Amino acid sequence: MATSLVFLALFALWRSRRYAWWVPSVSDSHPRILMYHMICVPLRSHKYRGLRVAPAMFERQLAWMSAEGWNFVTMSQLREQYESLPPKTVAITFDDGFLDNYTEALPLLKRYQAKATLYLLIDRHDNEWQTRRKAHHNSGEILREQKLSDDHVREMLDSGVFELGGHTIRHINLAAEDLATKTHEVVEGRHQLQEQFGVPVDSFAYPFGIYGDDDVQLVRQAGFTSAVTVEEGIDTDPDFMRLKRIKVSGKDRFLSFKTRMRIGKRGY
Repeated sequence: MATSLVFLALFALWRSRRYAWWVPSVSDSHPRILMYHMICVPLRSHKYRGLRVAPAMFERQLAWMSAEGWNFVTMSQLREQYESLPPKTVAITFDDGFLDNYTEALPLLKRYQAKATLYLLIDRHDNEWQTRRKAHHNSGEILREQKLSDDHVREMLDSGVFELGGHTIRHINLAAEDLATKTHEVVEGRHQLQEQFGVPVDSFAYPFGIYGDDDVQLVRQAGFTSAVTVEEGIDTDPDFMRLKRIKVSGKDRFLSFKTRMRIGKRGY
């Protein structure tokens, strides 16, 4: 009996810490920015399981946000309309350019009349970019994932659901490159996206979330008006060149997603 009570107490403590019941909610007047990568079923064999959100879970998240009255915007709308955005505003973002953003995410976003921003790599094919963060991340898993074709991207943009954001040409590690390389990746990357797809590209995502003050200045000088990081949270006084995002993980249960929407992170 005593053992059972101890187990129940420890379980209750774990759930309390995991879902952070006691942490005050961030006011719904502050927009949430969600970060996704892939919409596909995460398997235990996947090294990057957290980057994969199952389609059924993604739909459940969209259905919940829609039912709760969340207002979906793109990143350009968030930036341009920030002072007049209604409460419960959320911007959905996708990094890199995986094929399932077209096959799985686009139909669901259409179903729930949601919008999203795609931070698209230009050289996304035959590119194991995870090794640029850490050399031993050479599993080939990212390389094997199917990526969006240019025609897929055009259809996503023509749908009115997606807008395009910059993410460098090759998904470089900004901290590891010289100024000339970084300038080319950021400035030319934006130029190529705008020329190739004929749309404005005003928002940027720092690859791996790694950047310094000089990189922020470079992104601003390149003409971007907003930039997102991988720092978890909800901005209450935003620096539009260092915006926090809510990480949506394929390892999480739905209750964790609701916790993240409430306080900006899963818990402790």
